[in-house]
Amino acid sequence: MNHATSNQQARLFFALWPDEAERQALVAWQTPLQRLCGGRAMRSAGLHATLVFLGEVGEERFEALLLAAQEVNGERFGLKFALARYWGHNHIVFAAPLEVPPALLWLVSELERRLRRHHFRFEARSYKPHVTLLRHAQWSDSPLPVMSPLLWRARDFALVQSLNDAQGARYEVLARFPLHGTGDA
Repeated sequence: MNHATSNQQARLFFALWPDEAERQALVAWQTPLQRLCGGRAMRSAGLHATLVFLGEVGEERFEALLLAAQEVNGERFGLKFALARYWGHNHIVFAAPLEVPPALLWLVSELERRLRRHHFRFEARSYKPHVTLLRHAQWSDSPLPVMSPLLWRARDFALVQSLNDAQGARYEVLARFPLHGTGDA
């Protein structure tokens, strides 16, 4: 976080962050989907799966935020992505997992519980794991083509800051928190 002034706010969220091979497999989905749906491809460096979106957090709360995340003792797991989907309400094409592993649902639930315990506010909504691939896309209700499956091995989760520049949003990983065990990862 930028520590320039004592009342700095940062736009923060927790996410699963892919390794380079997983990122490149997701990038390979973008071109054929963009040909079909138009829109703008997300920057490859920023592809991620949000766990909990916090929004604006004051820098004075940063240590408590790190502590809340360190208290989460989640297990490693694998996410198998093979589905491309479209949300018409916000014109997004995204990668969706074939099924949601119980360890992922537990991770989100436990992270939310720890955040509440430390008096953080966040978007509370039904969790739908996804990776946004395209914004400003146009598609119908018909299914998108089946994509080459990819396995994302979740070995940790990250605290991420959303920043804006001339090209739009970009993301900076501020901290990583390991997941334990062998799981599917």
